[in-house]
Amino acid sequence: MESISLLLEEALSPYQVSLTTAGVQGECLVTVKNPAGAIVVEREVDRAQLIDKRVLVDVVDCLLRDLKIAEGRLEPSVIAALRNAAQTRGAAVA
Repeated sequence: MESISLLLEEALSPYQVSLTTAGVQGECLVTVKNPAGAIVVEREVDRAQLIDKRVLVDVVDCLLRDLKIAEGRLEPSVIAALRNAAQTRGAAVA
Protein backbone atom coordinates (compact mmCIF):
# COMPACT_ATOMS: atom_id res chain seq x y z
CA MET A 1 0.00 0.00 0.00
CA GLU A 2 2.97 2.29 0.60
CA SER A 3 3.97 2.09 -3.06
CA ILE A 4 0.45 3.09 -4.12
CA SER A 5 0.60 6.05 -1.75
CA LEU A 6 3.90 7.12 -3.32
CA LEU A 7 2.43 6.80 -6.81
CA LEU A 8 -0.55 8.93 -5.82
CA GLU A 9 1.68 11.53 -4.23
CA GLU A 10 3.85 11.70 -7.35
CA ALA A 11 0.82 11.97 -9.66
CA LEU A 12 -0.83 14.67 -7.54
CA SER A 13 2.28 16.70 -6.72
CA PRO A 14 2.54 19.34 -5.17
CA TYR A 15 -0.33 18.02 -3.04
CA GLN A 16 0.24 15.76 -0.04
CA VAL A 17 -1.62 12.46 -0.24
CA SER A 18 -2.41 10.09 2.60
CA LEU A 19 -4.06 6.71 2.31
CA THR A 20 -5.81 5.14 5.29
CA THR A 21 -8.09 2.17 5.77
CA ALA A 22 -11.73 3.13 6.14
CA GLY A 23 -14.83 1.00 6.31
CA VAL A 24 -15.47 -2.60 7.21
CA GLN A 25 -14.77 -3.99 3.75
CA GLY A 26 -11.28 -2.54 3.49
CA GLU A 27 -12.11 0.63 1.62
CA CYS A 28 -9.40 3.26 1.57
CA LEU A 29 -9.74 6.93 2.38
CA VAL A 30 -7.64 9.11 0.10
CA THR A 31 -6.95 12.51 1.66
CA VAL A 32 -5.39 15.21 -0.49
CA LYS A 33 -3.95 18.29 1.22
CA ASN A 34 -2.61 21.46 -0.33
CA PRO A 35 1.01 22.50 0.37
CA ALA A 36 -0.21 24.50 3.40
CA GLY A 37 -1.66 21.29 4.91
CA ALA A 38 -5.37 22.04 4.45
CA ILE A 39 -7.57 19.17 3.25
CA VAL A 40 -8.79 19.91 -0.26
CA VAL A 41 -10.33 16.57 -1.26
CA GLU A 42 -11.23 13.37 0.57
CA ARG A 43 -12.56 10.33 -1.26
CA GLU A 44 -13.30 6.79 -0.21
CA VAL A 45 -12.24 4.25 -2.82
CA ASP A 46 -12.37 0.50 -3.03
CA ARG A 47 -8.99 -1.15 -2.46
CA ALA A 48 -9.32 -2.98 -5.80
CA GLN A 49 -9.37 0.40 -7.58
CA LEU A 50 -5.92 1.14 -6.20
CA ILE A 51 -4.43 -2.23 -7.14
CA ASP A 52 -5.46 -2.32 -10.82
CA LYS A 53 -3.16 0.15 -12.60
CA ARG A 54 -5.70 1.00 -15.31
CA VAL A 55 -8.34 1.81 -12.73
CA LEU A 56 -5.79 3.68 -10.62
CA VAL A 57 -5.27 6.05 -13.57
CA ASP A 58 -9.02 6.76 -13.51
CA VAL A 59 -8.88 7.41 -9.76
CA VAL A 60 -6.04 9.90 -10.27
CA ASP A 61 -7.94 11.61 -13.10
CA CYS A 62 -11.02 11.95 -10.90
CA LEU A 63 -8.96 13.32 -8.02
CA LEU A 64 -7.34 15.87 -10.33
CA ARG A 65 -10.79 16.92 -11.56
CA ASP A 66 -12.07 17.18 -7.99
CA LEU A 67 -9.05 19.30 -7.04
CA LYS A 68 -9.75 21.68 -9.90
CA ILE A 69 -13.39 21.96 -8.87
CA ALA A 70 -12.52 22.48 -5.19
CA GLU A 71 -10.06 25.22 -6.07
CA GLY A 72 -12.38 26.91 -8.58
CA ARG A 73 -10.17 26.15 -11.57
CA LEU A 74 -12.93 24.64 -13.72
CA GLU A 75 -15.36 26.80 -15.63
CA PRO A 76 -19.03 26.50 -14.60
CA SER A 77 -19.89 25.17 -18.07
CA VAL A 78 -17.42 22.30 -17.63
CA ILE A 79 -18.86 21.47 -14.21
CA ALA A 80 -22.38 21.46 -15.71
CA ALA A 81 -21.24 19.17 -18.53
CA LEU A 82 -19.65 16.75 -16.03
CA ARG A 83 -22.86 16.67 -13.99
CA ASN A 84 -24.93 16.08 -17.12
CA ALA A 85 -22.63 13.23 -18.20
CA ALA A 86 -22.89 11.64 -14.74
CA GLN A 87 -26.69 11.88 -14.79
CA THR A 88 -26.82 10.41 -18.29
CA ARG A 89 -24.66 7.47 -17.20
CA GLY A 90 -26.83 6.99 -14.12
CA ALA A 91 -30.01 6.93 -16.21
CA ALA A 92 -28.48 4.43 -18.65
CA VAL A 93 -27.60 2.05 -15.79
CA ALA A 94 -31.05 2.23 -14.20
